[in-house]
Amino acid sequence: MSLVLSSADFADGQPMPKELTCEGQDSSPALSWKGVPAAAKSLALILDDPDAPDPKAPKRVWVHWVLYNLPPSTTGLAKGVVALPAGTKDGTNDWQRTGYGGPCPPIGRHRYFHTLYALDTVLPDLQQPTKGKLLEAMEGHVLARAVLMGTYQKGA
Repeated sequence: MSLVLSSADFADGQPMPKELTCEGQDSSPALSWKGVPAAAKSLALILDDPDAPDPKAPKRVWVHWVLYNLPPSTTGLAKGVVALPAGTKDGTNDWQRTGYGGPCPPIGRHRYFHTLYALDTVLPDLQQPTKGKLLEAMEGHVLARAVLMGTYQKGA
């Protein structure tokens, strides 16, 4: 079985509900996964938007959420998660803070990629890493990866 990531809040490739965004409660989506490889020692999750600031002329990838060292025994995160599973560490998003920052596109419909990684190691404390630092630390340790993509456009 391969690693699969899904959400009760939106289907892959479909719009994300307003409550998950800056126009709503800015709460993280309910996420669930299955198919974690038996050799996995930890999981990592990155949520980013490659369409910033304008999907017709993207200039950068905007990072919304960075988590790592989730226990491989976990099967998901609750909607609006406040207490992360034991051992889970936060990274720094592009608002220069930890935690979830929901979609808030300035123009157009953006794509939001939730990527879950199964790793063959527990990473050392990376001191609230950026996405780049986390990816660097994960290099050579990824056993499997799953992606869930949602979209959002303000006022739509």
